[in-house]
Amino acid sequence: MNGRQVRADEEPRFGGLDWSWERHAVCIVDSAGAVIERFEAEHQAAGLQTMTHRLRRAGVVRVAIERGDGSVVDALLAGGLEVVVVSSRQVKALRLRYGTAGNKDDRFDAFVLADVLRSDGHRLASLTPDSSATIGLRALVRARKDLIKHRIALANQLRANLLAAFPGAVGLFAEIDSPISLTFLTRFPCAERAAWLSEKRMAAWLAAVGYCGRQTAEQLMAHLRNAPAGLPGPAGAACATVTEQLVATLSDLRARIDVLDKAIAESLALHHDATVFTSLPRAGINRAALLLAEIGDCRARFPDDTALAAAAGVAPSTRASGKRHHVAFRHSCDKKLREALIDFAADSRQASPWAADIYQRARDRGARHPHAVRILARAWCRIIWRCWTDNTAYDPARYNGLQQLLTAAG
Repeated sequence: MNGRQVRADEEPRFGGLDWSWERHAVCIVDSAGAVIERFEAEHQAAGLQTMTHRLRRAGVVRVAIERGDGSVVDALLAGGLEVVVVSSRQVKALRLRYGTAGNKDDRFDAFVLADVLRSDGHRLASLTPDSSATIGLRALVRARKDLIKHRIALANQLRANLLAAFPGAVGLFAEIDSPISLTFLTRFPCAERAAWLSEKRMAAWLAAVGYCGRQTAEQLMAHLRNAPAGLPGPAGAACATVTEQLVATLSDLRARIDVLDKAIAESLALHHDATVFTSLPRAGINRAALLLAEIGDCRARFPDDTALAAAAGVAPSTRASGKRHHVAFRHSCDKKLREALIDFAADSRQASPWAADIYQRARDRGARHPHAVRILARAWCRIIWRCWTDNTAYDPARYNGLQQLLTAAG
């Protein structure tokens, strides 16, 4: 550790930090829980540097905080301090230790964080950050995921607008926001302009834009003719303007996503754990990158596959009290990790007979689709964790012998 070491004859000190966008509340307590010092730190480079200096000068070695990333955490780690993450949900429950009101106060939360580190620090593991390569890849895949959500929302908005103003454009091509569909709507944003088309003109336009789909000009024109009429007059013109703006935005959004796709592919190819995740069935580039980014490359974070399954929310939560025994869905988990693992597991059935068998057996036992996919994801956790721990690529033949065991465990 680069920070100040506490001698055996010195009283240990514990720090708590309540994070904010502008000013951070900091509290330092001694081994008896008495407050030694309180102060605020500005969310600026100088303020964060002064904060770490004051913590080290006070003899603090470990600091509790509610989040595990960001510039504040980076500053604490750079200052040689250990960071312990206590979730916001845990802090909310811990407030009841000190009173029944449970009021939210930054200074008080900083004290709660410091005091729980004093009393329960032996149960709380210090944060071990991922490598810079993983952090960068995580930023790329999460940004891409957010843009995909925006694209889907805009595509739905475009579809709703076209259903009223230009119904013939809906279903003309496979996807409403596909490149060919957006190119068509740029040229023909309303039914009035599309009325100019004939089979000959449609064929010429398709050739000009390099259309390589299965639909012929005759089929596309039949779809346009059989569709209901769009809005006429000023209403149609207004909706055409809406279509043009949505199409322009979607086109730009797709271009931004393509840029991220290239950056993700390059970052993944250079990552030392790439072969572990790209070897998984139907992982591809983006799905493999998402799994890697959300699992990370810090092996200490998940000491066994049960820890990974619990963090991803694919292991059931068991509640037992007296004669009552209830197994329920695990709500408290890393939501982003769960989404990544569930997405992979659901699609892995298409390429892995082993995965398809586990899923089907779960369905045959009466599990609904989401439950069956979680059972499959739990089975995948065992394999992914082993490959990840050993830094080896997935080999289906190596795990065929575990099929019966994994199915029974699901």
